[in-house]
Amino acid sequence: MWHLLQRHPIPIAAHFEFSLVLTYAYPRALLEPLLPPGLELDCYEDLGFLAIALVATRELRPVGLPRWMGKRFFLSGYRVFTRFTTREGRRLRGLRILRSDTDARLMAFFGNLLTHYQYEHATVRWERGADFQSAAACRTNRPADVLLTVAIRTPAGAADLEVSADLRSRPAPLPPGSPFPDERTARRFAGPLPFTFDYEPETHSIIRIEGVRQNWHPEPIAVEVRRASFLERPPFDRAEPRLANAFYLEDVPYRWNRGIREPLGR
Repeated sequence: MWHLLQRHPIPIAAHFEFSLVLTYAYPRALLEPLLPPGLELDCYEDLGFLAIALVATRELRPVGLPRWMGKRFFLSGYRVFTRFTTREGRRLRGLRILRSDTDARLMAFFGNLLTHYQYEHATVRWERGADFQSAAACRTNRPADVLLTVAIRTPAGAADLEVSADLRSRPAPLPPGSPFPDERTARRFAGPLPFTFDYEPETHSIIRIEGVRQNWHPEPIAVEVRRASFLERPPFDRAEPRLANAFYLEDVPYRWNRGIREPLGR
């Protein structure tokens, strides 16, 4: 009966202090085996895409509770861009979650209890300006025209990450070697997308969760990725990581709606 709890039964509200998303291009054949029944890759030409999302949140709480009861967390996640067709014929774009990390053990516990997000506890430090802080101590009055650096350490180094973003570069050109011809095309793969999907084998269903956001104006940004150990593991180690785009935004009210089960045809 645990799977009934994991359908994201409680709508959640939060405020994103910032979100930095790195999108990598991989051959379609490499990513397709990672998808469960009911989902297909969202592709450009013959490429699929993996997003690494880094989000500093505050005021995270069940919808209906006052903001002062909300908590601060840092969230990082690895998601594949996918498409899902509902029984009514709607074609939805979204993400299939492979792994999530958070600096808060409480978030990892309840996240795994109530969602399919596959949380792991991690040590997270990020810096914007001269004051180097833990994610849990992040503030809202930091200057916006400096370098942002994020360092994540995970058990056994499974998803260690070191990245820096030049906030002064916005809007930046696409990364060298990006498969996209222009920014407009790249924005189609600027996560996170409105929906996340996962497969529930107990009922042969897709659980879809819709995110509702405000002030959603991501800007292309110049980044330097020094370490991304998740991309060194199978199956990603079979191809050279190809950074397709990097987008940044800040000061975003966000809400995850209650999950909806979509039964699949037999």
